[in-house]
Amino acid sequence: MERKKQRLKQEGKEVKQNEVDRRLIPEVNIGMVGHVSHGKTTLTKALTGKLTLTHSEELKRGITIRLGYADATIYKCSNCGKYSISPKCIYCFSDAEPVRTVSFIDAPGHETLMATVLTGASLMDGAILLIAANEKCPQPQTREHLTALEVVGIKKVIIAQSKIDLVTNEQAMENYNQIKEFIAGTVIENSPIIPVSAQHNINIDSLLEAIETLIPVPERKLDADSLMYVARSFDINKPGSRPKNIVGGIIGGSVVQGKFKTGDEIEIKPGVLVKNSYQPLRTTITGLKKGGMNLKEAGAGGLLGLMTDLDPSLTKSDGLVGDIVGIPGKLPQAINSLSLELRLLERVVGAKEMASVEPIKVNEILLINIGTSRSVGTVVSAKRNVIQLNLKIPICVDKKDRVVISRQIQGRWRLVGYGIIK
Repeated sequence: MERKKQRLKQEGKEVKQNEVDRRLIPEVNIGMVGHVSHGKTTLTKALTGKLTLTHSEELKRGITIRLGYADATIYKCSNCGKYSISPKCIYCFSDAEPVRTVSFIDAPGHETLMATVLTGASLMDGAILLIAANEKCPQPQTREHLTALEVVGIKKVIIAQSKIDLVTNEQAMENYNQIKEFIAGTVIENSPIIPVSAQHNINIDSLLEAIETLIPVPERKLDADSLMYVARSFDINKPGSRPKNIVGGIIGGSVVQGKFKTGDEIEIKPGVLVKNSYQPLRTTITGLKKGGMNLKEAGAGGLLGLMTDLDPSLTKSDGLVGDIVGIPGKLPQAINSLSLELRLLERVVGAKEMASVEPIKVNEILLINIGTSRSVGTVVSAKRNVIQLNLKIPICVDKKDRVVISRQIQGRWRLVGYGIIK
Protein backbone atom coordinates (compact mmCIF):
# COMPACT_ATOMS: atom_id res chain seq x y z
CA MET A 1 0.00 0.00 0.00
CA GLU A 2 2.80 2.38 0.95
CA ARG A 3 4.65 1.54 -2.27
CA LYS A 4 1.51 2.33 -4.30
CA LYS A 5 1.16 5.71 -2.56
CA GLN A 6 4.78 6.55 -3.37
CA ARG A 7 4.28 5.50 -7.00
CA LEU A 8 1.14 7.66 -7.37
CA LYS A 9 2.92 10.55 -5.70
CA GLN A 10 5.88 10.19 -8.05
CA GLU A 11 3.55 9.99 -11.08
CA GLY A 12 1.86 13.16 -9.90
CA LYS A 13 5.21 14.90 -9.74
CA GLU A 14 6.05 13.78 -13.24
CA VAL A 15 2.70 15.01 -14.60
CA LYS A 16 3.16 18.35 -12.88
CA GLN A 17 6.70 18.63 -14.19
CA ASN A 18 5.49 17.91 -17.73
CA GLU A 19 2.88 20.67 -17.40
CA VAL A 20 5.52 23.14 -16.21
CA ASP A 21 7.85 22.17 -19.03
CA ARG A 22 5.06 22.73 -21.56
CA ARG A 23 4.35 26.15 -20.13
CA LEU A 24 8.00 27.10 -20.53
CA ILE A 25 7.83 26.53 -24.28
CA PRO A 26 6.66 29.62 -26.26
CA GLU A 27 3.24 29.14 -27.84
CA VAL A 28 2.33 32.58 -29.13
CA ASN A 29 4.09 35.49 -30.89
CA ILE A 30 3.34 39.06 -29.83
CA GLY A 31 4.58 42.02 -31.84
CA MET A 32 5.82 45.32 -30.40
CA VAL A 33 4.89 48.02 -32.90
CA GLY A 34 4.63 51.81 -32.97
CA HIS A 35 6.36 55.03 -33.99
CA VAL A 36 10.13 55.34 -33.72
CA SER A 37 11.41 56.06 -30.17
CA HIS A 38 8.04 55.37 -28.52
CA GLY A 39 9.66 52.79 -26.23
CA LYS A 40 9.19 49.41 -27.95
CA THR A 41 12.64 48.05 -27.15
CA THR A 42 12.59 49.41 -23.58
CA LEU A 43 9.17 47.85 -22.93
CA THR A 44 10.33 44.56 -24.44
CA LYS A 45 13.23 44.59 -21.98
CA ALA A 46 10.84 45.30 -19.08
CA LEU A 47 8.66 42.37 -20.15
CA THR A 48 11.47 39.90 -20.86
CA GLY A 49 14.64 41.14 -19.17
CA LYS A 50 16.40 41.10 -22.55
CA LEU A 51 17.68 43.98 -24.68
CA THR A 52 16.82 43.14 -28.30
CA LEU A 53 19.30 45.65 -29.76
CA THR A 54 22.19 43.36 -30.71
CA HIS A 55 23.37 44.63 -34.09
CA SER A 56 26.31 47.06 -33.79
CA GLU A 57 24.53 49.79 -35.74
CA GLU A 58 21.45 49.41 -33.53
CA LEU A 59 23.49 49.88 -30.38
CA LYS A 60 25.23 52.92 -31.87
CA ARG A 61 22.05 54.65 -33.04
CA GLY A 62 19.71 53.43 -30.29
CA ILE A 63 17.01 52.26 -32.72
CA THR A 64 15.83 48.85 -33.91
CA ILE A 65 16.92 48.03 -37.47
CA ARG A 66 16.38 44.28 -37.66
CA LEU A 67 13.60 42.32 -36.03
CA GLY A 68 14.41 41.68 -32.38
CA TYR A 69 13.28 38.62 -30.43
CA ALA A 70 12.88 37.77 -26.77
CA ASP A 71 10.93 35.18 -24.78
CA ALA A 72 9.22 35.67 -21.43
CA THR A 73 7.51 33.23 -19.10
CA ILE A 74 4.48 34.86 -17.48
CA TYR A 75 3.90 33.93 -13.83
CA LYS A 76 0.78 34.45 -11.71
CA CYS A 77 1.10 34.83 -7.94
CA SER A 78 -0.77 32.14 -6.03
CA ASN A 79 -1.39 34.63 -3.20
CA CYS A 80 -2.19 38.11 -4.59
CA GLY A 81 -3.01 37.04 -8.16
CA LYS A 82 -0.72 39.57 -9.83
CA TYR A 83 1.29 38.80 -12.95
CA SER A 84 5.05 39.15 -13.39
CA ILE A 85 7.97 37.47 -15.15
CA SER A 86 9.43 36.17 -11.87
CA PRO A 87 8.76 32.81 -10.13
CA LYS A 88 8.76 34.83 -6.90
CA CYS A 89 6.04 37.50 -6.76
CA ILE A 90 7.63 40.95 -6.83
CA TYR A 91 4.67 42.43 -4.92
CA CYS A 92 4.06 40.06 -1.98
CA PHE A 93 7.08 37.72 -2.35
CA SER A 94 4.91 34.60 -2.48
CA ASP A 95 5.55 31.75 -4.90
CA ALA A 96 4.16 32.25 -8.41
CA GLU A 97 3.09 29.61 -10.92
CA PRO A 98 4.03 29.76 -14.60
CA VAL A 99 1.06 30.41 -16.88
CA ARG A 100 2.68 30.27 -20.31
CA THR A 101 5.68 31.54 -22.26
CA VAL A 102 5.32 34.05 -25.08
CA SER A 103 7.71 35.30 -27.75
CA PHE A 104 7.99 39.04 -28.37
CA ILE A 105 8.92 40.45 -31.76
CA ASP A 106 10.40 43.96 -31.55
CA ALA A 107 9.69 45.70 -34.87
CA PRO A 108 11.51 48.88 -35.98
CA GLY A 109 9.51 52.11 -35.96
CA HIS A 110 11.51 54.11 -38.48
CA GLU A 111 9.71 54.86 -41.74
CA THR A 112 12.51 53.51 -43.94
CA LEU A 113 12.20 50.08 -42.29
CA MET A 114 8.51 49.47 -42.99
CA ALA A 115 9.27 46.33 -45.02
CA THR A 116 10.91 44.86 -41.91
CA VAL A 117 7.78 45.65 -39.90
CA LEU A 118 5.64 43.82 -42.47
CA THR A 119 8.00 40.85 -42.22
CA GLY A 120 7.48 40.74 -38.46
CA ALA A 121 3.71 41.23 -38.76
CA SER A 122 3.42 37.98 -40.70
CA LEU A 123 4.70 36.11 -37.61
CA MET A 124 2.47 37.84 -35.04
CA ASP A 125 -0.56 36.30 -33.32
CA GLY A 126 -1.27 39.57 -31.54
CA ALA A 127 0.41 42.91 -30.95
CA ILE A 128 1.12 45.68 -28.47
CA LEU A 129 0.82 49.09 -30.12
CA LEU A 130 2.95 51.64 -28.26
CA ILE A 131 1.87 55.29 -28.29
CA ALA A 132 4.02 57.72 -26.30
CA ALA A 133 2.14 59.98 -23.89
CA ASN A 134 4.59 62.86 -24.45
CA GLU A 135 3.83 63.23 -28.18
CA LYS A 136 0.71 64.08 -30.14
CA CYS A 137 -1.23 61.07 -31.41
CA PRO A 138 -1.09 59.78 -34.08
CA GLN A 139 2.46 60.04 -35.33
CA PRO A 140 3.09 58.94 -38.98
CA GLN A 141 4.39 55.45 -38.17
CA THR A 142 1.70 54.92 -35.52
CA ARG A 143 -0.85 55.18 -38.30
CA GLU A 144 1.26 53.08 -40.68
CA HIS A 145 1.83 50.27 -38.19
CA LEU A 146 -1.86 50.10 -37.32
CA THR A 147 -2.71 49.87 -41.01
CA ALA A 148 -0.08 47.13 -41.43
CA LEU A 149 -1.71 45.13 -38.62
CA GLU A 150 -5.11 45.54 -40.25
CA VAL A 151 -3.80 44.52 -43.68
CA VAL A 152 -2.19 41.29 -42.42
CA GLY A 153 -5.27 40.49 -40.34
CA ILE A 154 -4.08 40.98 -36.74
CA LYS A 155 -7.03 41.95 -34.54
CA LYS A 156 -5.77 41.05 -31.05
CA VAL A 157 -4.09 44.34 -30.13
CA ILE A 158 -3.33 45.98 -26.79
CA ILE A 159 -2.45 49.68 -26.69
CA ALA A 160 0.34 50.68 -24.31
CA GLN A 161 0.38 54.41 -23.54
CA SER A 162 4.11 54.63 -22.88
CA LYS A 163 6.34 57.16 -21.14
CA ILE A 164 3.66 58.30 -18.66
CA ASP A 165 6.44 59.19 -16.24
CA LEU A 166 7.33 62.12 -18.52
CA VAL A 167 3.93 63.88 -18.45
CA THR A 168 1.44 65.33 -15.99
CA ASN A 169 -1.96 63.75 -15.29
CA GLU A 170 -3.61 66.38 -17.50
CA GLN A 171 -1.24 65.71 -20.39
CA ALA A 172 -1.75 61.95 -20.03
CA MET A 173 -5.54 62.39 -20.23
CA GLU A 174 -5.24 64.66 -23.26
CA ASN A 175 -3.08 62.05 -24.98
CA TYR A 176 -5.54 59.32 -23.95
CA ASN A 177 -8.39 61.20 -25.62
CA GLN A 178 -6.28 61.59 -28.78
CA ILE A 179 -5.69 57.83 -28.80
CA LYS A 180 -9.43 57.13 -28.42
CA GLU A 181 -10.19 59.45 -31.32
CA PHE A 182 -7.45 57.85 -33.44
CA ILE A 183 -8.69 54.26 -33.00
CA ALA A 184 -12.39 55.09 -33.38
CA GLY A 185 -13.84 53.14 -36.29
CA THR A 186 -10.84 50.79 -36.59
CA VAL A 187 -10.66 47.08 -35.75
CA ILE A 188 -9.01 47.96 -32.42
CA GLU A 189 -11.40 50.65 -31.24
CA ASN A 190 -12.35 48.52 -28.22
CA SER A 191 -8.78 47.56 -27.34
CA PRO A 192 -7.66 48.46 -23.81
CA ILE A 193 -5.33 51.44 -23.34
CA ILE A 194 -2.87 50.74 -20.54
CA PRO A 195 -0.61 53.54 -19.28
CA VAL A 196 2.90 52.22 -18.64
CA SER A 197 6.40 53.35 -17.78
CA ALA A 198 8.92 50.72 -18.84
CA GLN A 199 11.75 52.61 -17.15
CA HIS A 200 10.03 52.40 -13.75
CA ASN A 201 8.09 49.12 -14.26
CA ILE A 202 4.77 50.90 -13.79
CA ASN A 203 1.69 48.82 -14.77
CA ILE A 204 3.78 46.01 -16.26
CA ASP A 205 1.62 43.59 -14.26
CA SER A 206 -1.54 45.05 -15.83
CA LEU A 207 -0.01 44.69 -19.29
CA LEU A 208 0.87 41.04 -18.63
CA GLU A 209 -2.66 40.41 -17.38
CA ALA A 210 -4.07 41.97 -20.56
CA ILE A 211 -1.84 39.71 -22.65
CA GLU A 212 -3.16 36.67 -20.81
CA THR A 213 -6.77 37.81 -21.18
CA LEU A 214 -6.84 39.18 -24.72
CA ILE A 215 -4.20 37.31 -26.75
CA PRO A 216 -4.94 33.59 -26.47
CA VAL A 217 -2.96 30.85 -28.16
CA PRO A 218 -4.58 30.44 -31.59
CA GLU A 219 -5.58 27.08 -32.98
CA ARG A 220 -2.70 25.47 -34.87
CA LYS A 221 -2.75 23.06 -37.79
CA LEU A 222 -0.42 20.51 -36.25
CA ASP A 223 -1.43 17.74 -38.67
CA ALA A 224 -0.79 19.85 -41.79
CA ASP A 225 2.42 19.71 -43.84
CA SER A 226 5.19 21.46 -41.89
CA LEU A 227 5.85 25.08 -42.86
CA MET A 228 8.17 27.63 -41.32
CA TYR A 229 8.82 31.28 -42.23
CA VAL A 230 12.49 32.27 -42.00
CA ALA A 231 12.99 35.65 -40.31
CA ARG A 232 16.68 35.39 -39.37
CA SER A 233 19.65 33.16 -40.26
CA PHE A 234 23.06 32.98 -38.61
CA ASP A 235 26.58 31.65 -38.62
CA ILE A 236 27.54 31.17 -34.97
CA ASN A 237 31.08 29.96 -35.62
CA LYS A 238 33.85 32.21 -34.34
CA PRO A 239 36.63 33.32 -36.69
CA GLY A 240 39.55 30.92 -36.59
CA SER A 241 37.48 27.90 -35.51
CA ARG A 242 39.05 24.57 -36.38
CA PRO A 243 37.20 22.59 -39.09
CA LYS A 244 36.24 19.83 -36.66
CA ASN A 245 34.56 22.39 -34.36
CA ILE A 246 32.52 24.19 -37.05
CA VAL A 247 28.76 23.75 -36.73
CA GLY A 248 26.15 24.12 -39.46
CA GLY A 249 24.09 27.21 -40.20
CA ILE A 250 21.20 28.32 -37.95
CA ILE A 251 17.75 29.33 -39.20
CA GLY A 252 15.41 31.39 -37.03
CA GLY A 253 11.73 32.05 -37.48
CA SER A 254 8.31 30.68 -36.66
CA VAL A 255 6.48 27.50 -37.58
CA VAL A 256 3.16 28.40 -39.22
CA GLN A 257 1.72 24.89 -39.33
CA GLY A 258 2.76 21.32 -38.66
CA LYS A 259 5.84 20.42 -36.64
CA PHE A 260 9.52 19.60 -37.09
CA LYS A 261 11.66 16.92 -35.47
CA THR A 262 15.38 16.52 -34.99
CA GLY A 263 16.68 14.35 -37.83
CA ASP A 264 14.00 15.46 -40.33
CA GLU A 265 15.10 16.18 -43.87
CA ILE A 266 13.89 19.63 -44.93
CA GLU A 267 13.77 21.78 -48.03
CA ILE A 268 14.40 25.53 -48.14
CA LYS A 269 12.90 27.64 -50.94
CA PRO A 270 13.53 29.65 -53.05
CA GLY A 271 17.04 28.92 -51.77
CA VAL A 272 20.23 30.56 -53.02
CA LEU A 273 21.17 32.32 -56.23
CA VAL A 274 23.32 30.12 -58.49
CA LYS A 275 24.38 31.93 -61.67
CA ASN A 276 21.07 33.35 -62.91
CA SER A 277 18.52 31.27 -61.01
CA TYR A 278 17.57 30.38 -57.45
CA GLN A 279 18.18 26.80 -56.36
CA PRO A 280 16.36 25.23 -53.36
CA LEU A 281 18.42 23.75 -50.54
CA ARG A 282 18.04 20.42 -48.78
CA THR A 283 19.47 19.67 -45.38
CA THR A 284 18.88 17.80 -42.12
CA ILE A 285 17.72 19.24 -38.81
CA THR A 286 20.45 18.65 -36.23
CA GLY A 287 18.77 20.48 -33.35
CA LEU A 288 15.75 22.56 -32.30
CA LYS A 289 15.82 25.37 -29.76
CA LYS A 290 12.81 27.21 -28.38
CA GLY A 291 12.50 29.31 -25.26
CA GLY A 292 16.15 28.59 -24.46
CA MET A 293 15.48 24.85 -24.36
CA ASN A 294 16.75 22.12 -26.66
CA LEU A 295 13.81 20.13 -28.04
CA LYS A 296 13.38 16.96 -30.04
CA GLU A 297 10.14 18.23 -31.59
CA ALA A 298 8.73 21.73 -32.14
CA GLY A 299 5.32 22.80 -33.40
CA ALA A 300 3.68 26.05 -34.41
CA GLY A 301 3.79 29.11 -32.18
CA GLY A 302 6.71 30.90 -30.58
CA LEU A 303 10.06 31.59 -32.17
CA LEU A 304 12.22 28.65 -33.16
CA GLY A 305 15.92 28.22 -33.76
CA LEU A 306 16.53 25.43 -36.23
CA MET A 307 20.05 24.00 -36.37
CA THR A 308 21.13 22.35 -39.62
CA ASP A 309 24.15 20.83 -41.31
CA LEU A 310 24.11 23.59 -43.97
CA ASP A 311 27.35 25.33 -44.89
CA PRO A 312 27.24 28.31 -42.47
CA SER A 313 28.27 30.66 -45.29
CA LEU A 314 24.75 30.20 -46.66
CA THR A 315 23.04 31.33 -43.47
CA LYS A 316 25.35 34.12 -42.30
CA SER A 317 24.13 37.74 -42.17
CA ASP A 318 20.46 36.77 -42.65
CA GLY A 319 21.25 35.20 -46.01
CA LEU A 320 18.11 33.01 -45.99
CA VAL A 321 15.61 35.54 -44.64
CA GLY A 322 12.35 35.38 -46.58
CA ASP A 323 12.68 31.70 -47.47
CA ILE A 324 10.25 29.04 -46.34
CA VAL A 325 11.11 25.66 -44.82
CA GLY A 326 9.13 22.46 -45.16
CA ILE A 327 8.98 18.83 -46.20
CA PRO A 328 10.80 18.15 -49.49
CA GLY A 329 8.35 18.15 -52.37
CA LYS A 330 5.51 19.66 -50.32
CA LEU A 331 6.37 23.38 -50.59
CA PRO A 332 4.78 25.64 -53.22
CA GLN A 333 6.81 26.43 -56.31
CA ALA A 334 8.97 29.56 -56.47
CA ILE A 335 7.50 31.94 -59.05
CA ASN A 336 8.90 34.95 -60.90
CA SER A 337 5.57 36.55 -61.83
CA LEU A 338 2.16 36.75 -60.25
CA SER A 339 -1.32 38.13 -60.79
CA LEU A 340 -2.98 40.10 -58.00
CA GLU A 341 -6.55 41.18 -57.35
CA LEU A 342 -6.07 44.60 -55.76
CA ARG A 343 -7.44 46.06 -52.53
CA LEU A 344 -5.98 49.57 -52.42
CA LEU A 345 -6.30 51.84 -49.40
CA GLU A 346 -8.03 55.19 -49.71
CA ARG A 347 -5.07 57.11 -48.28
CA VAL A 348 -1.30 56.69 -48.23
CA VAL A 349 -0.14 55.95 -44.69
CA GLY A 350 3.18 56.86 -43.10
CA ALA A 351 3.57 60.31 -44.64
CA LYS A 352 2.69 63.45 -42.72
CA GLU A 353 0.25 64.46 -45.44
CA MET A 354 -2.44 61.83 -46.05
CA ALA A 355 -2.49 61.82 -49.86
CA SER A 356 -4.98 59.75 -51.85
CA VAL A 357 -3.73 56.44 -53.28
CA GLU A 358 -3.41 56.77 -57.05
CA PRO A 359 -4.24 53.82 -59.35
CA ILE A 360 -1.31 51.50 -60.07
CA LYS A 361 0.18 52.01 -63.53
CA VAL A 362 2.05 49.84 -66.04
CA ASN A 363 5.87 49.93 -65.62
CA GLU A 364 5.54 51.06 -61.99
CA ILE A 365 7.94 49.44 -59.49
CA LEU A 366 6.25 47.95 -56.39
CA LEU A 367 7.55 46.35 -53.20
CA ILE A 368 5.61 43.27 -52.12
CA ASN A 369 5.64 41.34 -48.85
CA ILE A 370 4.19 37.91 -48.16
CA GLY A 371 5.08 36.05 -45.00
CA THR A 372 8.69 36.98 -44.35
CA SER A 373 9.40 37.15 -48.10
CA ARG A 374 9.74 40.39 -49.98
CA SER A 375 10.52 41.22 -53.56
CA VAL A 376 10.42 44.08 -56.02
CA GLY A 377 8.24 43.74 -59.09
CA THR A 378 7.51 45.64 -62.28
CA VAL A 379 3.88 46.06 -63.29
CA VAL A 380 3.46 44.63 -66.82
CA SER A 381 -0.33 44.76 -66.91
CA ALA A 382 -2.96 46.77 -65.02
CA LYS A 383 -6.63 46.25 -65.83
CA ARG A 384 -9.29 47.50 -63.44
CA ASN A 385 -8.45 45.90 -60.09
CA VAL A 386 -6.06 43.21 -61.42
CA ILE A 387 -2.33 43.66 -62.02
CA GLN A 388 0.43 41.40 -63.34
CA LEU A 389 3.93 41.67 -61.81
CA ASN A 390 7.31 40.41 -62.96
CA LEU A 391 9.48 39.86 -59.88
CA LYS A 392 13.18 40.50 -59.38
CA ILE A 393 13.43 37.87 -56.64
CA PRO A 394 11.19 34.77 -56.81
CA ILE A 395 8.78 34.00 -53.97
CA CYS A 396 6.91 30.87 -52.89
CA VAL A 397 3.16 31.40 -52.70
CA ASP A 398 -0.19 29.65 -53.05
CA LYS A 399 -3.38 30.92 -54.63
CA LYS A 400 -5.53 33.10 -52.36
CA ASP A 401 -2.46 34.21 -50.33
CA ARG A 402 -2.48 37.87 -49.29
CA VAL A 403 0.34 40.06 -50.60
CA VAL A 404 1.08 43.48 -49.04
CA ILE A 405 1.88 46.24 -51.54
CA SER A 406 4.06 49.34 -51.08
CA ARG A 407 5.08 51.96 -53.64
CA GLN A 408 7.73 54.66 -53.84
CA ILE A 409 6.34 58.02 -52.70
CA GLN A 410 8.77 60.90 -52.16
CA GLY A 411 11.69 58.49 -51.98
CA ARG A 412 10.11 56.17 -49.38
CA TRP A 413 8.25 52.88 -49.62
CA ARG A 414 4.70 53.60 -48.47
CA LEU A 415 2.00 51.05 -47.73
CA VAL A 416 -0.84 51.46 -50.24
CA GLY A 417 -2.81 48.23 -49.99
CA TYR A 418 -2.74 44.51 -50.61
CA GLY A 419 -3.62 41.97 -53.25
CA ILE A 420 -4.99 38.44 -53.39
CA ILE A 421 -3.05 36.01 -55.60
CA LYS A 422 -5.17 34.74 -58.49
